[in-house]
Amino acid sequence: MSQQNSGSSNIPVSEVYWTLVAKADKKFSKIRDLPYYQRNRYDTYFYKVFKVYTQLWKFQQENRQKLVEAGLKRWEIGDIASRIGQLYFGQYMRTSEASYLSESYIFYEAVLTREYFKDGMFQDVNLSSKQLRFLARFLTVCLALNRRDMVYQLVNQLKMLLDECKRVFQETDFKEWKLVVQEIVKFLKADPAFLNIRPLRYSVVLDLHPDCLPQVVEAKRKLRLRDALLCSYHPNEVKYSELTLDTFRILQCLEWEPSGSFYQTGGVPPSGAGTGIGQNGAPGPSRVNYSQDISDPTLPPNPRKSILYRPSVTNFLAVLATNCEELPHDGVLLLYLSAAGSSQNSFSSPSHGAGRSFTSRVGDLEATSTSSLNFEFEIAKPTSAKGNCLSDQSSCLYVGSRCSGGLNGIYPCDLLPFTRRPLFLVIDSDRSKAFTALSGSEKGESVAMLLSPAISLPISTVDSSRQPSGSSFTSFLTIPLQAFILMLGFTGSDIDMDMYGKADKLFSSSLNEWGLLLAASDNLNPVWAQTLGDPFLRRLILRFIFCRTVLALYAPIFNKTEFLPECIPSLPDAFLPTSDTCQRTVLQLADIFGATSKFNFSKEMMLSDNRSQEN
Repeated sequence: MSQQNSGSSNIPVSEVYWTLVAKADKKFSKIRDLPYYQRNRYDTYFYKVFKVYTQLWKFQQENRQKLVEAGLKRWEIGDIASRIGQLYFGQYMRTSEASYLSESYIFYEAVLTREYFKDGMFQDVNLSSKQLRFLARFLTVCLALNRRDMVYQLVNQLKMLLDECKRVFQETDFKEWKLVVQEIVKFLKADPAFLNIRPLRYSVVLDLHPDCLPQVVEAKRKLRLRDALLCSYHPNEVKYSELTLDTFRILQCLEWEPSGSFYQTGGVPPSGAGTGIGQNGAPGPSRVNYSQDISDPTLPPNPRKSILYRPSVTNFLAVLATNCEELPHDGVLLLYLSAAGSSQNSFSSPSHGAGRSFTSRVGDLEATSTSSLNFEFEIAKPTSAKGNCLSDQSSCLYVGSRCSGGLNGIYPCDLLPFTRRPLFLVIDSDRSKAFTALSGSEKGESVAMLLSPAISLPISTVDSSRQPSGSSFTSFLTIPLQAFILMLGFTGSDIDMDMYGKADKLFSSSLNEWGLLLAASDNLNPVWAQTLGDPFLRRLILRFIFCRTVLALYAPIFNKTEFLPECIPSLPDAFLPTSDTCQRTVLQLADIFGATSKFNFSKEMMLSDNRSQEN
């Protein structure tokens, strides 16, 4: 049978197939390790590799019986499908287009349900390793899609497979996989269901549609978030592979949530529908194409994102330079930099990395009664950009081993060349305030900066061990209401869903009101005015205001500026924590959870609240 002709040629089917396999392998090896940045440069490469895998997949479908009789193994079919899924996920990472992520899921799900790697898996250690790698990659795709049901299923399969492999083969062959399992378990433990009640992505069902956002009349230009560079490194932080918990949350909140008629909550069609998957692995997914619309086509595309974990400084600068070079004329680049500074503060946790203050208990901070305090709030003045503060050793953020000194340190001055393009900086570090030195030293464009407190309050998960669940500052920017609730000492099991729904409705309406007031401000700095029209950046700005207000009013840290975040340039005074607008929202939220005593509100606000309750 293997000697039968393919079409009108005299070449055996099996020979045509293996020629295609060799061609696909060659092209796959060329692009597998290409960087996720410099996207435009590699478009041709991806077109060619997708083309050959399209041919290969179609050929094996049309000639499946002949190829099986010629010796084709099921795991070889699964290997092709798995690689196609891997290619689609890589393309999602390069473009942030949701359709690629959906296609990746479809091919990985086909490999899982058809059990392509099952036969002979415990007789061949290489086949077992293939299955483990497949499960680990599929886990990443499911996390990105927020398919937690499938994530837990895959984790259980990964655990069982690993246990069986260690029993059958030499345990040393699977030593590194034990660490993989530990990573994903810690990741899921630190990111429980309560933190994912509301989608992290921008949902037009729950958030304002971009067409309905209030316009800043005074804005001379309107910029859009087109690109983002997300860079993080803290020793021993919660992560899976090279995706840290904080980076994962920022990644999610910079994308559109599939919604309405364009969203299938099941994630994939029923068995055999849409994917062309039949029983016993035949014929399998029916196409390799560039699009499957799962999102609203009326929405803009997702901002492109580059993710760096523990990069070398030269790599960080190369990616940043490339992203700036590729930035459209109406675009702004968001840089999220999460790293420890040059020294540990007294609240840092050795189990979570230097400079990340999560293990200190709020109860350890002496709460002061409202009556003994004068309500004062002062915004820290930006550090002067003169002298050596731009490159001073104490202002360095470390993205690698501290033993190498400045070789692994990012200084404020490193960012100066890139201020020729619009930048929106989110710095989460105990040395974030060092970046105020950029203000006034830019090379063309004023930089917008959201800077974390020097010391972070703990935000803990529901278990009794209080496993750190990420940076409190990043949590307020990505899951603000949950961060507020956890800061009060509640857990997900403590909160009634009706109570949460009431708080969520109040929070959303309050931030929408703030957005209207901010857009109408006659003294709004142009840096904020030109970015407020972008839905993603607008949401970050409003959540920052909420975060600053909550921390400024929180009794255990009242009047302690080291616990306060900062924005450069300053926002209008109407959005300071002393303002009635900001205080009222926090007071109303705290009242829902019976926690008003945990905050120090102004006497005027308390009197006003008492009068409103009496009426």
